[in-house]
Amino acid sequence: MKHIVIKVTGKVQGVSFRAVTKMVADQMGVRGMIRNESDGSLYIEAEGDEVLLEVFLEWCHDGPDRAIVENVVVSPAPIKNYQNFEVIKK
Repeated sequence: MKHIVIKVTGKVQGVSFRAVTKMVADQMGVRGMIRNESDGSLYIEAEGDEVLLEVFLEWCHDGPDRAIVENVVVSPAPIKNYQNFEVIKK
């Protein structure tokens, strides 16, 4: 079990990135959360098997069809024991 924090920048808001990320995470068994940030980026916390997180992270570099991902920054973080993957709406 591993926990990572991901910041995705580019054209990532208003392109269904959060909703599609939730579907991908649910299919893969990745738990955590995603939310829009005021600077136009996305903040993601993801927990799961290390191999699944690598595949999830690869997907984050592409995102949904209308997204234009410019940069993905990943940081390790302590496990929070999320029960599912949630879209946080501010």
